[in-house]
Amino acid sequence: MGLNMAKILNKINSPLDLKKLSHNELKQLTDEIRQELIGVVSVNGGHLASNLGAVELTIGLHLALDCPKDKIVWDVGHQSYVHKLLTGRRKQFKTLRQRDGISGFPKRSESKYDVFDTGHASNSISVALGLAEARERRGGDEVITAVIGDGSLTGGMAYEGLNQAGHLGTPLIIVLNDNEMSISNNVGAFSTYLSRIRFDPTLYKIRGDIEERVAKILKAIPAIGPKVSVAADGLKESLKHVLVPGMIFEELGFKYIGPIDGHNIDFMVSAINLAKEIQEPVLIHVITKKGKGYLPAEKYPDKFHGTGPFNIESGEAKQKDKKKTYTQVFADTMVELATKDDHIMGITAAMPGGTGLDKFAEVFPDRFYDVGIAEQHAVAFAAGFALNGYRPVVAIYSTFLQRAFDQIIQDVCLQNLHVIFAIDRAGLVGEDGPTHHGVFDLTYLREIPNLTIMAPKDEQEFRDMLYTATKLNGPVAIRYPRGTVARERGNKRFKKIKIGKAEIIKEGKEVCLIAIGRMVHAAEEACGLLEDAGISCTLIDAKFVKPLDENMFIGAAAGHELVVTIEENALLGGFGSGVLELLAANGALVPLLQLGLPDDFIPHGQVNALLSEIGLDKIGIASAIKEKLKEIRGLKLNLDEKRKVRYISGKTGQI
Repeated sequence: MGLNMAKILNKINSPLDLKKLSHNELKQLTDEIRQELIGVVSVNGGHLASNLGAVELTIGLHLALDCPKDKIVWDVGHQSYVHKLLTGRRKQFKTLRQRDGISGFPKRSESKYDVFDTGHASNSISVALGLAEARERRGGDEVITAVIGDGSLTGGMAYEGLNQAGHLGTPLIIVLNDNEMSISNNVGAFSTYLSRIRFDPTLYKIRGDIEERVAKILKAIPAIGPKVSVAADGLKESLKHVLVPGMIFEELGFKYIGPIDGHNIDFMVSAINLAKEIQEPVLIHVITKKGKGYLPAEKYPDKFHGTGPFNIESGEAKQKDKKKTYTQVFADTMVELATKDDHIMGITAAMPGGTGLDKFAEVFPDRFYDVGIAEQHAVAFAAGFALNGYRPVVAIYSTFLQRAFDQIIQDVCLQNLHVIFAIDRAGLVGEDGPTHHGVFDLTYLREIPNLTIMAPKDEQEFRDMLYTATKLNGPVAIRYPRGTVARERGNKRFKKIKIGKAEIIKEGKEVCLIAIGRMVHAAEEACGLLEDAGISCTLIDAKFVKPLDENMFIGAAAGHELVVTIEENALLGGFGSGVLELLAANGALVPLLQLGLPDDFIPHGQVNALLSEIGLDKIGIASAIKEKLKEIRGLKLNLDEKRKVRYISGKTGQI
């Protein structure tokens, strides 16, 4: 959208500017914002449908509140694009999700209007309650508001926050943005409850009648009226449970307002102003339409929840990579395996499309479960299946599986149950940034007893790993990256992989590269550069993070001048640490170079650019090895005279 077209939006540099606009100008502003959202996301990719549905809601919030004094906590934060446009980032909006541009999520370092760094679901109520309690203690008067979607409300943490907030009675506003969607359609009993409220507008009209008219009639009865009125309190409460929307929230200690039309700015402003006057926790139930204002997003809100660049006119993706993705390989393989094994079950946490289990659900609807945004429940639920001889496959993104760490330990691995974890989006995921990078799973999983951990380098290896996982006893984790497979190897028959056995891809004499997962392909390319420079290389595909191939790795240490581990995971406690521990325990003293992710949170940006920046592309790997060889060869010459053979450096884990 050209600047000359955005007549109103171009004047908005802070929420104060909103309050100068007329009703008609606000209506024009909503149209301009939607055009800006569509224009930028069509180029950069991002979360479109949720932001299109939150335009009037966000404007209403900023009209009624006095930000940044007042605080808004956005649950997940993927719906905060409008908030960014209204809070001084309009000129930078075209850099959305680009390296060194503005984030696709709220970030405190980016703006004083961003209260909390978000990216995962269901924590906004807890954070907002903490802010509200802190305000009470220091005698502040700012308004604290949490904006949470009905999808995030399926997460157990949201109820923990609701429970505590209602108990404390601290003034707090929760805006429930109800659009029937998280990424895919919401599931569960609470979603059904909200649907009942949403689609029966007669319910909230009788709210006052229940308490006022019944009481008035009963009390008017001579002599016995007051007693009957008291006795009827239980009946009145029962009727309210049946007839009045929002009673579950009121039972939790909240005043309930709604449901209201979230696309009516006046309604939003009135509801927020009313909530501000109530010195108690208030929940405002707002109905919105995901994707509103852009027909393709309205028709396919799940497709436009998180999208890559697309053609505005058609809504179709601009670039269609014909290569298979790891997610597609998983989807096809799951169906193939389940066709021959009726004990295989598919479980996901609100991500059937993202994980590829939607294909499994189409073929085997009675063997598929979407538990909502409830990763802890998904893992414990799978444990129950495993106790009965089934083979549940729990497909969850790496960054979200972190939320179920305790359940993986206590409910699955402690009891050595045969649950298979399909960990998608492992490693760097790109433009969604640090809240979504899956770079800690090897570290937090490697320490857990009984757990077998695998990572494939290509399509066929992935298929074989999934097949092998179904044939094992005990818990298994397979982690794989976002994006296309490094090498397609056709549709070969399944082969059972020997547990803990690595594969030598090529043999050399000077340097041994041991890589895991996607990094095997990068290491292979680096070997080519090193060979061109006259450095002889061995390349090993580790396949397993746990158990490690002890004999092969100890042998490699004895036969090479330098051992290099390469992983797309945090270096601290990751795959390389495991190799280092193994070699040290067996007295295999050899220079060891660990390549992986630094002890830092990696920003958003295109994956290949980030890998290059970190030094995990072929050039970075080859350069690091050359430098290390130069260092140890010079060091060896210096130390030989003193008969010393050990070199230890701290930060990079070299021995």
